[in-house]
Amino acid sequence: MSGHSKFANIKHKKEKNDAKKGKIFTIIGREIVIAVKEGGPDPANNSKLRDVIAKAKANNMPNDTIDRGIKKAAGDANADNYERITYEGYGPNGIAIIVETLTDNKNRTAANVRSAFTKGNGSVGTPGCVSYMFDKKGQIIIDKEECEMDADDLMMLALDAGAEDFADEEDSYEIITDPDDFSAVREALEKDGIAMAEADVTMIPQTYVELTDPQALKDLNRTLDLLDDDDDVQYVYTNLDE
Repeated sequence: MSGHSKFANIKHKKEKNDAKKGKIFTIIGREIVIAVKEGGPDPANNSKLRDVIAKAKANNMPNDTIDRGIKKAAGDANADNYERITYEGYGPNGIAIIVETLTDNKNRTAANVRSAFTKGNGSVGTPGCVSYMFDKKGQIIIDKEECEMDADDLMMLALDAGAEDFADEEDSYEIITDPDDFSAVREALEKDGIAMAEADVTMIPQTYVELTDPQALKDLNRTLDLLDDDDDVQYVYTNLDE
């Protein structure tokens, strides 16, 4: 896994998202609803909810907002019923794009996603058309500047907790896990006071594609910006080599 640090990209995304704090809170708020509906409102018995709460805190979501979201999801059987829908398709030059959504209106979301692809000269494909090019993994990124633990000790801590791989990058450490082991590894690091820049189950491309044509890059960014502006869109993954 080593040799392809995503940390600079994550930092860039975080800075971009700081201007869109509302969008991040919307994403996390919906994830809280889903986690509570699937596993109950008690974080002690719901590892998915613990993961979402950790993500909320990492994004500076106020505790009372988190608590309100949990209570609302637990107490209201009619609280927004969000459905997970994943779209797959192609951007310019065959760039693979996966769009994960949480929506309470499938028709609206499908139309918006299709429009975003079309406006960037891409196309939505059939389920499975590009996901085979990605591996679903837990990914934890640790900023070296924020981590006092020795790299070898950190690696042993992660591997002992169930991590699959550990990469020592230029400015960060990257820990990869099986999705089923993600919560246990994240909690082991949290227990040891390790600050995480990013911790999520994500889609990691098996190979990356470089875009050198300026127009193709402009088109791709148009699609990604439109998807980023859509509240129903949770996450977007591509195999673009940035």
